[in-house]
Amino acid sequence: MTSTNLPALQQRAVLIHQRLCDVYKCPIAYFHSLDPLSELVSSLLSHRTRNADSGRAFKALRKQYPDWKAVRDAPVEDVERTIAACTWAEQKAPRIQQVLRLIGDRCGSLSIAFLADLPVPEARAWLESLPGVGPKTSAAVLSFSQLRRRALPVDSHHHRVAIRLGLLPPTTAVGPAHALLEAQLPFEWTAQDVYDNHEMIVC
Repeated sequence: MTSTNLPALQQRAVLIHQRLCDVYKCPIAYFHSLDPLSELVSSLLSHRTRNADSGRAFKALRKQYPDWKAVRDAPVEDVERTIAACTWAEQKAPRIQQVLRLIGDRCGSLSIAFLADLPVPEARAWLESLPGVGPKTSAAVLSFSQLRRRALPVDSHHHRVAIRLGLLPPTTAVGPAHALLEAQLPFEWTAQDVYDNHEMIVC
């Protein structure tokens, strides 16, 4: 990777990445290896919730129910009680069940492994057609799951640090920040490079 012959902002992004890689010793190991549907549920639980709390809620779901079909078909109040560790469980329980039903209706099964065969923009658009799924969640599903696709999730921490580093104008909202930050990353970067960038920025 080189920062020469690149626009100034991209040069800045690449230089920051290189310096952080020296500290964090890239490549960085993926923090887990969930199938894409499980990653989607995990990401939905994580909205406006601390990682420790959403992680407890996800583990509780996996312990309480044998599979995602059982979560989909369970009484919503039971799912809500199971995920009580996360914020707004009363909203997330019906939303997760709605998403699972839609996936079953659209795909004929509770699997979104087919996203591996779509170009990343199409895969993200498909995910973002689901209720409650925005650019952060679609990128997280593609990047963090076993799909290991080239997509940059931008959460509130990444957004805040990117502004401090001068990679975003201070008034940029989190949603638009995805396209702006991803455009700064060299085209030839792999999914691992993009994952490393996200992990180092939020550390």
